[in-house]
Amino acid sequence: MHFEDTVTTLDQLREVIEPPSELVTAKEVDAFDEHCRDFIARSPFVLIASSDGQGSIDISPKGDPAGFVQVLDDRTLAIPDRPGNHRADTFVNVVRHPFVGLIFLIPGTKNTLRVRGRATIVRDLGLRESMVVKGRVPDLALVVDLTAAYFHCAKCIIRSELWSGANATADPTSDDLLLAETMVKHGELSISVDEMQKIILKDENQRLY
Repeated sequence: MHFEDTVTTLDQLREVIEPPSELVTAKEVDAFDEHCRDFIARSPFVLIASSDGQGSIDISPKGDPAGFVQVLDDRTLAIPDRPGNHRADTFVNVVRHPFVGLIFLIPGTKNTLRVRGRATIVRDLGLRESMVVKGRVPDLALVVDLTAAYFHCAKCIIRSELWSGANATADPTSDDLLLAETMVKHGELSISVDEMQKIILKDENQRLY
């Protein structure tokens, strides 16, 4: 598609969006304080953004019981890796370009915590054993050295009614076949949706950890 009026410079951007106030810019911290630590300890879900350094971006969701992300010290956190689809998009990107961005969410709350830092793929057994769930030790952990962290404005959660209104009463089974349908269609697979669904359910039941 072709657009006539686009923003291509910072000056043009600031003509539309005025520069942030000190109230906003000063909220970044370069160490995990008690508020960051508490939020991470209560969060069961984090989104990890990574890049290959050449313009390809990925955002991967990670979820586990609340507290699964460990704050190792004032500037370091660790995220366990659980069995997945073997694409390992985040890890592939980190090998090429080790900078990541994280967003932590807590269901039912309007706040989110954003973290930026440099990531390392770690196999130290002591760390991995501290992340055991249901007797399974993760094969890898993503360790992030903090560059900046700050709590994000809650307006996006409020506007979306993410944890309330119609979203809170949506039928959780309405998209049950979505992954199977799209894998068969987008991958032009020779198996049926029902066959794909059986594979997915088996994976969900037997390979969470």
